[in-house]
Amino acid sequence: MIDRVPIVLFKFLALIFFLAGFGWTVFVVFAGDTILTRYYRQYTAYLNRQLKLVFLKGTGERIALFQVLGAFVWSCLGLTLDIPYWYLGLIVAAGGPAYQLSRLRTDHIKRLEAQIDTLILSLANSLKTVPSPSAALAAIVPILPSPMRLEIDRLLKEMRIGSTLEQALLNMSARLRSAEMDNGLSALLIGLQVGGNLPLVLENTAATIREMNRLQGVVRSKTSEARAQLWVLAIFPFAICFAFTMLDPLYFEPLQTTVVGTLVTAVALMLWLASLLAARKILKVDI
Repeated sequence: MIDRVPIVLFKFLALIFFLAGFGWTVFVVFAGDTILTRYYRQYTAYLNRQLKLVFLKGTGERIALFQVLGAFVWSCLGLTLDIPYWYLGLIVAAGGPAYQLSRLRTDHIKRLEAQIDTLILSLANSLKTVPSPSAALAAIVPILPSPMRLEIDRLLKEMRIGSTLEQALLNMSARLRSAEMDNGLSALLIGLQVGGNLPLVLENTAATIREMNRLQGVVRSKTSEARAQLWVLAIFPFAICFAFTMLDPLYFEPLQTTVVGTLVTAVALMLWLASLLAARKILKVDI
């Protein structure tokens, strides 16, 4: 009982210092123009931008507030309840929202890429009855699948406040940063600027995009087994080393305690990395 008193006192003092440091950090962030204030504004601006790109409600300031509160509560629990490796929860609290938003954005772009041929074909059919490209885009918005419908609706809102169709398409391309979306939007822009039979041009573009998607699916199916072998190549050496170490802890001692062993290990690691890079380059088929 007497031996636990210093430990409890140490935990109490550590918690007091943590609360004082946390309060001082919050005060500095909101007190004025400091480096922490600038970082906070940049971070919340980044969160707001990511939320807007994936059409989610909320604000970056609210997310940052919940992050701070979560880190505070988890730190108090970790210091008082002896939770092992509690500080790993702070890493999750710090990077979790940004990572999740990044994943949502990646999924959003993949879904848009799968719908680009639908957009172009729908626009081509609409242009056969509506001569204006802007009016044709507005006419197909209700029938477009999400999230393409949301992106086109945002494009039309930009046009209502003064942007031209060409500028709105360029803004959409810069916002999404997708090579497949750029291909479809470039065909639309070229057709608008050059003129001619735009519905026919868009129909040919949609057919080309569908054929490219089909070929990419064939490539993915043909290389799926090779990708699995690449993962085996990456993980298997470590599994073998772990198994031999469990059987005999001194099995790899010559590789760790001698100069020749160190050189052999370095050469083996370089060859392992070279094989992974070569296999990845072979599997990266560009259509």
